Amino acid sequence: MLRILFVLTDLVAPLACGYFLKQHHLLSQRVNDCLIRFNIIIVNTLLALLAFWVLPLDRSLLIAPLFGCFLVLFPGLIGYALFARRLKSPLDRGAYMGSALLANLGTLGGVCAFILYNEQGFAYAQLVATIQNFLLCIVVFPIAQYYHMKATGSLRQTSRLRSLRDMFLSPNQLCVLGMAAGLTLNALGIARPAPLGTLFQSLVHIGAWSAMLPVGFFIDLRTTRRYLPHIHSLTALRFLITPAATLLLATLLPLDPILRNTIIILSFAPTAINAVLSARLYRLNVNLPAASFLITTAAFLLIIFPILFFLLR
Repeated sequence: MLRILFVLTDLVAPLACGYFLKQHHLLSQRVNDCLIRFNIIIVNTLLALLAFWVLPLDRSLLIAPLFGCFLVLFPGLIGYALFARRLKSPLDRGAYMGSALLANLGTLGGVCAFILYNEQGFAYAQLVATIQNFLLCIVVFPIAQYYHMKATGSLRQTSRLRSLRDMFLSPNQLCVLGMAAGLTLNALGIARPAPLGTLFQSLVHIGAWSAMLPVGFFIDLRTTRRYLPHIHSLTALRFLITPAATLLLATLLPLDPILRNTIIILSFAPTAINAVLSARLYRLNVNLPAASFLITTAAFLLIIFPILFFLLR
């Protein structure tokens, strides 16, 4: 029961802290960027290694990635078919598609799964989130580029962010190597030393702060107010349509109870900060995904997850 306090100490508090530091000019953009890289390259890699070292090796390792694809592609297809096509500007449509495709599965979903199911829930969440990171490169970035080119009327592919080699072999993908190393040690039957379990517990909290504090740095409440009417459909997509479809699919399949409940938690995950970053990289309407991120994250932390906590614990 005390783990519900992690919602405040590990999720709400760093968001508020990042916002406070930005408003009082106590944190620079350069330091904030370094904190993001520290979380992605160092903390996430260590967490992946330690979590997958003790993850049960069963068919769940094959099923979880399938749900990773579903939790990205299903809301993306529904968002496009029902809502995105109604937006007149390609810059708005591209930003909307990023918000529909990307959910905060790794950081927020991972911490919430850890609160309920300890290391096993965290590892399942990271496995699902890894598929989203892969689809970010091969689906979301090209979609963002397409809408940018459509808005500018350009037929030249001059707005590519990186080559395929840079996208798939960058330091940001080191967490995949951490997972592979953990699974290898696991398969070899090498027991994880007990002190590393304590280290894992600490790294979860460090990872939450190093991920959520930079997000608080990006929050702009004044801009968010202007875009509230545009994110009603995204809220329905995140908290009604996607969870309902996921619950139906998870019920029909013979899943491990912890994996099933972790997937249900992830199906409610709010808009990811990567939706904001991809919109910024491809010069789409950044304000729309930023507003969606703030509103859906606040609703998830204050309403959705407390309810899930008492239903799934």
